[in-house]
Amino acid sequence: MALFSFLFGSEKNESVFLIDTHELKEAVTQHNVQLIDIRTPNEFSSGHIENAVNVDFFNQHNFKATFAKLDKKKPLYIYCRSGNRSSRAAKQLAGLGFEKIYDLKGGYMKWRNQ
Repeated sequence: MALFSFLFGSEKNESVFLIDTHELKEAVTQHNVQLIDIRTPNEFSSGHIENAVNVDFFNQHNFKATFAKLDKKKPLYIYCRSGNRSSRAAKQLAGLGFEKIYDLKGGYMKWRNQ
């Protein structure tokens, strides 16, 4: 069973939580949070959530170096364009030891159209 989960990614990760735009809006307006936009710099410059920091998921060297400097015990909020990259990044970040990762369902497209 563990091999099946490893191969097909069906193993549930206890550190990753999928949240909607309302939940993210509440978190970023009421708390000082680690908010990371993992899209490319071009995507980020075309619009982003206020106070987000851009860390390009496709630049893995910089991605890992930047996240190594963040507080792994403090909740981490991430988003991408549609939710695909952030889902992959969330699993990677859980593997790096982050305890609570909140991934925006539908990404920036959903946020922009709320």
